[in-house]
Amino acid sequence: MDDEISVAMPATGGLSQETVAQVQGLEREVQRAVIGQTRVIKEVIIGLLAAGHVLVEGVPGLGKTLLVRALAAAVGGHFSRVQFTPDLMPSDISGHVMFDMKRDAFRVRKGPVFCNFLLADEINRAPAKTQSALLEVMQEQQVTIEGTSYPLDLPFLVLATQNPIEQEGTYPLPQAQLDRFLLKVFIDYPAQEEEQALVHHVTHGAVGDQLDVSAVQGLLTPAQVLALQQTAASLDVDEQIVAYAVRIVRTARDWSGVEVGPGPRGSIALLRAARAHALLAGNAYVTPDDVKGVAAAVLRHRMKLTTDLEIEGYRPDDVLADILVNVEAPRL
Repeated sequence: MDDEISVAMPATGGLSQETVAQVQGLEREVQRAVIGQTRVIKEVIIGLLAAGHVLVEGVPGLGKTLLVRALAAAVGGHFSRVQFTPDLMPSDISGHVMFDMKRDAFRVRKGPVFCNFLLADEINRAPAKTQSALLEVMQEQQVTIEGTSYPLDLPFLVLATQNPIEQEGTYPLPQAQLDRFLLKVFIDYPAQEEEQALVHHVTHGAVGDQLDVSAVQGLLTPAQVLALQQTAASLDVDEQIVAYAVRIVRTARDWSGVEVGPGPRGSIALLRAARAHALLAGNAYVTPDDVKGVAAAVLRHRMKLTTDLEIEGYRPDDVLADILVNVEAPRL
């Protein structure tokens, strides 16, 4: 394991070629299975490199499950999927204690959350009691069952999805849980050329509706992913960049038309994601463009606009675009 970890550490004066090849190769491997959605793939990998969790919003059938399966296949991690429904119980996610008749003793049956990549499908269809079962997991990477805490295997990434169209039978995520997601990513319909290539790829010689990730090669190991996360966390960040990220968040709080702005966790998440963005670009330091590149995905779910702005058709992304124009970036 030491050999694997040493490969991903930054070299003197910058990143090693091996590290750059790993992060960029990971992106290419996922793109072998997921055609199009380049921005979504990039942002999900940023979430992984920053050791965060990602909320994906989009209509059904756009490849969200395929994306997580491809990512798990590329790093050799264990994948689990939970379909959230109104009758789903917290123990269905975390696990429970059961009596083993053969052993004449109680034993713990671990739930699907014990994995490296968890797809929480349509997370807003479960009530708050069930959604809250993920709070401890996402924040502390552990599960408590009958008073005993069980740590999860790292890396651990929750990719939750929600459908923006259907509101019947859904429960809006509480702000406390939204804040646990490092990024909120919008996934949209592919372009015509991408959709044509997608249809050809999926239907050519395939029987049924199986998700094919056979083209994805196991490029990394979980240990190497942990090393990449450590590398991202160690990238050089000038104090002016830190101040710039904080100014963006504080401006968002006081911006006209923003009812509730992002808290200090937004500033922390913005810097973490900017480091991962820089690493994915092959840079050993963070620039203002790295902060701008992740600002919308980091802050859009941490802001609530006033009713007047929402009626006029404004979205958090529109407000954030104005904020980024008005907050002066440092010249490094």
